[in-house]
Amino acid sequence: MLLERIYDEDLSQTSYLIACQESGEALVVDPRRDIQVYLDLAAQHGLTITAVTETHLHADFLSGVREIAAVTGATPYVPGTGGEDWQYGFEAERLMDHDTIQLGRITVTARHTPGHTPEHLSYLLADGAFADEPGYLLSGDFVFSGDLGRPDLLDEAVGLQDTRFTGAKQLFASLKSVFLALPDHVQVFPGHGSGSACGKAIGSLPSTSVGYERHFAWWGPFLQNDDEQGFIDELLNGQPDAHAYFARMKRQNQEGPALLGERTAPREVSAEELARGLEGRTLALVDTRPAAEVHAGTVPGALNIPMLSKAAGHIAWAFDPDTDDAQLVVLAPDAARAAEYADHFVRVGIDALVGFVPSLEGLPTTVPSVITAAELDDLGEAVTLLDVRTRTEHAAGTIPGARQLSAGKVLFHQDQLPSQEAGPLVAFCQSGLRNTVAASALRRAGHDVIELEGSYAAWARWKAEQAESPAVVTAS
Repeated sequence: MLLERIYDEDLSQTSYLIACQESGEALVVDPRRDIQVYLDLAAQHGLTITAVTETHLHADFLSGVREIAAVTGATPYVPGTGGEDWQYGFEAERLMDHDTIQLGRITVTARHTPGHTPEHLSYLLADGAFADEPGYLLSGDFVFSGDLGRPDLLDEAVGLQDTRFTGAKQLFASLKSVFLALPDHVQVFPGHGSGSACGKAIGSLPSTSVGYERHFAWWGPFLQNDDEQGFIDELLNGQPDAHAYFARMKRQNQEGPALLGERTAPREVSAEELARGLEGRTLALVDTRPAAEVHAGTVPGALNIPMLSKAAGHIAWAFDPDTDDAQLVVLAPDAARAAEYADHFVRVGIDALVGFVPSLEGLPTTVPSVITAAELDDLGEAVTLLDVRTRTEHAAGTIPGARQLSAGKVLFHQDQLPSQEAGPLVAFCQSGLRNTVAASALRRAGHDVIELEGSYAAWARWKAEQAESPAVVTAS
């Protein structure tokens, strides 16, 4: 058996290619939408992708199941579990509890493990060349290294009411009836790593085991003592903010993501064409430079996405394709680098990147407003302080008077902000990275935003320095 782990640092998301090397058949599980990596892996190992599936309706990225099936002719499989409200809206084979997919001598068995979502499946793998019993579990967003999939996303992201409690009860039951019924030696390969918003304390290890989680995971004692209520209370406490774009991902994944087909390389756009497009709001620039360079001057209304490695998550915070029909032009040295941004963007359903500019030469520029902590102290109540960190970070300490709305929500919940006529916003995160993304999105939406230089960390240092410096008294 061949098991290849494909990890996306951008979204902390994992997909897998499973294959029987004897028969040459391969299955892809939880693929992202830019599928070339799976085609390349199959070609490298001389395999044919004959099947593709996923563990559940994802909230943080768009699935590549339809894309792989269309390109390779593989049979698409999706969960058929969870009830009527959680059925997929496109043609695919439905998998129920205990259904199997056969890859030569490898048997893949679907197990219904609801909790994170009602339809969630995990996949047990039995390598018939060595054993008749399963030795591996692809756990999706059910069990992570050191954590569990959060059961509150349907409330947080989709707008349902109190489904978190039902989901938490389902997780408890899934752990008892499925996970802990497995032998300790079964290796567990989860769908996310550290940094994902699909759990609150996901470990960085790429895999774990049933025995390790049974004995050392935070939830182990609750299961051992059959303490369902204690488990629910601990599970739901302190879950991170869910990004607003998750609702769109859920909807599009259930309907079936649009097929990309053969993709065109981004073209170089002239400064004149971009300037016209910016004026008519038919084009928008994605400025990929670090915040310090952007603060020295950028194009009015540009979206600041300063890290290619986090471009998918950040563009999904800053651009809503449901309400904004502008096409995107990225600041990039060449078409190849622009295509890398396009790959990241399509993972979150933003297919609008059409071109690139190698520089800002010939374009109108503006200097974004930035202030220091000392300057902020002088402004008093003339501004509204906006903390774009998570609820947990905000609760642990913030600038007095600041209201909280996380960076992944600000564009989508502008109704929670003061009117644009109420004066400027002073926005901050922890160190400045999330803030520059959120501030650029709000500026494009028409808000007057001032960025706090160095964000909360710089403000906290400044306050500490002020406390340590005794007042200077001069004699008259």
